[in-house]
Parts: sequence; C-alpha cells; structure tokens
Amino acid sequence: MANIKSSKKRILKSEKKRKNNIKYRSMLKTYIKKVNNAILEKNITLSKKTFIKMQSLIDKQVKKNLIHKNKASRYKSKIYNKIIKISN
Repeated sequence: MANIKSSKKRILKSEKKRKNNIKYRSMLKTYIKKVNNAILEKNITLSKKTFIKMQSLIDKQVKKNLIHKNKASRYKSKIYNKIIKISN
C-alpha cells in the first residue's frame, strides 16, 4: 500500500474509474446481445432500432478510449451485415 497521500488518492481514483469502465463495457455487451437476439428472431424493425442505440453507445465509448476504434468498427460492420442478410 502507498504511503504518500497523493498516491493513496490516485489509487482511489483509478479504482473508481475502473468500476465505471466495467459498467460501460457491460452496457455495450448487453446492447450487442439485444441486437443479436432481435436478429435471431428476424425482427427487422427492433434490430434496426437497437442497432442505432448500440452504434451511438459504441461511438461514445471510442471517444472515451474504452475500446479501440477498429474494434468498434468491427462490431458495427459485423452486426450491420447480419441485419442486411435478414432484411433481404
């Protein structure tokens, strides 16, 4: 454990930030599951609506550097291609 006051404060701040990041990552996984479930049910309207919400959530997380921009792009393109397949 740290002895310096600023080090102790930094530990507390980083722990708080880590918990917050876990919350946002969990939210992202939940939205991805929602979109995938809508795709499996072949519900085009629901999948498109949840995809739009998921897309904005991913973009916000990229802005905060929680996930890499290429990973975000990969998520979005993969799910968008699934939506296109069920809409045809």
